[in-house]
Amino acid sequence: MSTIAALPYEYELPADLQHLALVIIDMQRDFLEPGGFGAALGNDVERLQAIVPALQQLISAFRKLKLPIVHTLECHQPDLSDCPPAKLKRGKGSLTIGDLGPMGRILVQGEPGNDIIPELQPLPGEIVIHKPGKGAFYQTPLATELQQRGITHLLITGVTTEVCVQTTMREANDRGYECLLVEDCTESYFPEFKQSTLAMVRAQGGIVGWTAASTAVLQVLEAGSVAGVTHGV
Repeated sequence: MSTIAALPYEYELPADLQHLALVIIDMQRDFLEPGGFGAALGNDVERLQAIVPALQQLISAFRKLKLPIVHTLECHQPDLSDCPPAKLKRGKGSLTIGDLGPMGRILVQGEPGNDIIPELQPLPGEIVIHKPGKGAFYQTPLATELQQRGITHLLITGVTTEVCVQTTMREANDRGYECLLVEDCTESYFPEFKQSTLAMVRAQGGIVGWTAASTAVLQVLEAGSVAGVTHGV
């Protein structure tokens, strides 16, 4: 069985890598580009863009091995019927959910700003989950998609570390998935929040899961590629 050098101790991969999926949380224009929701709340969106190169490498490795990739988008229906009133009231930025901004209506499905950034666009056949909440399992088909594919292990990435990423990881942990958070493939507008989340995830012997650098993950995946660990091999 292959392992990834991680904290608080080595992360064991499934014997068949087809049971491993990459989850990419909310790498959408609304959060990473000027004019989106993140910027409207007064955040420095350039901080989040720093993880794109490492994520590109990880995605490339998964595609080479033909392993499942999940992309999520936080978004709402145009009439906002799936957005709780309390969520609409929060933030107090220059724009809120549903308002018209430079990239269309904020966090509304189908608007330009709600799209995944060009560098990380999904390919046909990859799973795309539209989620109305912070967690990727809440009111979405994600659990069914993973069960149908026999997924047991998740590598979790994306933004922001302490909100949607952590919520998804905790949801997955409660459902029995073995989760690893890839440290340099997740980011927050607040660096201290990211570090606190990493510490919480791996505390108490990995109470929520593991964390590791993308280099450690790629080293193992590349070894799998050399060994011919692809779909149907």
